[in-house]
Amino acid sequence: MTRYLYLARHGDADAFGQLTDIGRSQAALLGRRLAHLPIDVVWHSPLPRAVDCARVLAQELPVSVLVDEAEELIDHVPYVPPAGELPAAWAPFFDGYDDAEAAVDHDLARRLSERFGARSLARREAEAGDRDTHEVLITHAFQIAWLICDALEAPPARWLGLNCANAALTLIEHREGRAPTIVLVNDMSHLPRELQWTGFPGVERP
Repeated sequence: MTRYLYLARHGDADAFGQLTDIGRSQAALLGRRLAHLPIDVVWHSPLPRAVDCARVLAQELPVSVLVDEAEELIDHVPYVPPAGELPAAWAPFFDGYDDAEAAVDHDLARRLSERFGARSLARREAEAGDRDTHEVLITHAFQIAWLICDALEAPPARWLGLNCANAALTLIEHREGRAPTIVLVNDMSHLPRELQWTGFPGVERP
């Protein structure tokens, strides 16, 4: 059994966390890209920009596809590196981030790994039998970075510096007895040029 996880950051959102018209277009195009696949479920973060993105995307999929919330996909800081692991350039990002807040977010990250990371395959196999599963995760940049690190068994601080654009596609495949395979990262080939690279600083991109 293979568990296919299609990870995407929500579409472009405004300063209030609401999906913009650009974000809706991005979500629809991502849905069309995935429409030929046997998607079982679309999981989404509880935050409105992810909820709306998942609903727009799901309109391009068969009506039988389940769309549901997964609390673990909410935007959070998955790991706060101790001083010895923290690159100097990232230090200002964590100013004012106290131990209690870090502990709550670290617990969320642990549950994210348990539900959607490499260690989750045995549980999914028990639920799905020998059937392959195809799951879409509409979430946030930090959570995609964390699941990439999980798949690579990278040091937890390496989630820093990994980023993805709005509605870009990352694909991770989990197979029993094998290391996870990262097939795609930050792929935007389903988006026209004018809808690519939102969510990144506005500099020239390839």
